[in-house]
Amino acid sequence: MADFQVINELPVRDKAIAFTFDDGPNPLYTPQVLEIFREVQGKATFFMIGTQMGKSPETAKAVHEQGHEIGNHTYTHPHLPDLSPEECRRELQLTEELIQQVTGAKPKVFRPPYLATSEEVAAITAGEFGYPAIGAVNGAAMDWEMPGVAHIVEKTREQVRPGSILLFHDGFDDRSQTVEAVRILAAELTAAGYRLVTVSELLTLSRAALE
Repeated sequence: MADFQVINELPVRDKAIAFTFDDGPNPLYTPQVLEIFREVQGKATFFMIGTQMGKSPETAKAVHEQGHEIGNHTYTHPHLPDLSPEECRRELQLTEELIQQVTGAKPKVFRPPYLATSEEVAAITAGEFGYPAIGAVNGAAMDWEMPGVAHIVEKTREQVRPGSILLFHDGFDDRSQTVEAVRILAAELTAAGYRLVTVSELLTLSRAALE
């Protein structure tokens, strides 16, 4: 049976960290995030929903063209353990095809909606599609609840260390708090000597550290 562990952080020798953004692309907030990462010369991973890609294809294209990673976050953001195997495959396949249209390549990483998975889901996502399931260490920041910029920053700072995967949202609802929190954190971490890398880059660094 495929491993259904969700990866929240990785062992690395480098002072590297991965920012990730869920539920986009969004034509208002995603470009603001891209600007932040241009300013700090960092890269991020955007776990996109297929239906949102369909609504904002130019935004998805901009993410790729600026050197960021696009990961699969399903087509409609369902709770995957509740679906039939056929429905689960369709959720992944439809978004994989959209990502391939944008990037020219199969996505390498996947985040389960609500971070919900199971052995049965992993048999499809990892076993058939080859996706590692990516989680995060800063769930307590709860940026999706719009708890305030200070809360998002503080709860994320508590989990900052080499190899951490950080979760934020650039899609749905008002993401202005998230944008401001990420602006603060990206500047702080870069000043502290962290490299902001994609999840795939972090996975590569981790494999090198374990050799």
